[in-house]
Amino acid sequence: MDLDLSGRRALITGSSGGIGRAIAQRLAEEGCAVVVHGRDRGRAEEAAAQISATGAQCSSVVGDLTRADDTDRICDEVAELGGVDIVVANAGPFVENSWDTAAPDDWAAAFEGNVFSTVRLVRRLTPTMREKGWGRVLTIGTRATVTPLATMVEYSAAKAAVVNMTVSLSQHLAGSGVTANCVSPGVILTPSMRSMFSVRPENAGLAWEDIEPAVTADYAPNPVGRLGRPDDIASAIAFLASPLADYITGVELRVDGGITGVC
Repeated sequence: MDLDLSGRRALITGSSGGIGRAIAQRLAEEGCAVVVHGRDRGRAEEAAAQISATGAQCSSVVGDLTRADDTDRICDEVAELGGVDIVVANAGPFVENSWDTAAPDDWAAAFEGNVFSTVRLVRRLTPTMREKGWGRVLTIGTRATVTPLATMVEYSAAKAAVVNMTVSLSQHLAGSGVTANCVSPGVILTPSMRSMFSVRPENAGLAWEDIEPAVTADYAPNPVGRLGRPDDIASAIAFLASPLADYITGVELRVDGGITGVC
């Protein structure tokens, strides 16, 4: 399906690897000029080079979005490229903490990295979108916005704030041609997760296809019966970023295999 994204430019934060990298690749495949972002210059430039090698237009920006001066510089660099039509606020640090271990500073860091960093981007990038009469703001939540994780209490709360903020933003942008939506992933299979389970003694010599059903049942039981993939999130983002989703705004789309409500 042609998502009619050719000629648009998208900034994807935290896209030098993982889910963000998959989103950048998918939007590039759909014809977007992509701006990769990361905190490590080497990784960001490598990701941009790999995407460019497929024939797509891709550049990179580097900086720490928890720093206001870095965010301003990144937005200035994006403006020099011609601005963006789509911003995907994917960067969102997390650590494992319970109520017993999460100190006030941990809560502050979770909100700085997930909420305030997005607010700064939105305030800088949406005015130009509104002037053009078209744009997309896409945030990343988590299934924990509905079912908070006992081992990620401050992260779960910060992501719930991201969802609330996205709905509020959609109302603020009403009538402008700019939409705001949130995609909330479930448990996504990353290389580190695959390695963690593959090296367990009981899984020695087994192919991942044989390991995954048991991992899913124990770690993330869901109706679909598998763990998510970065491409699952990228596909949802690509649709919501496209003109085909003009009538969708202010939603949280859970891409979690149905795990929400199960556990």
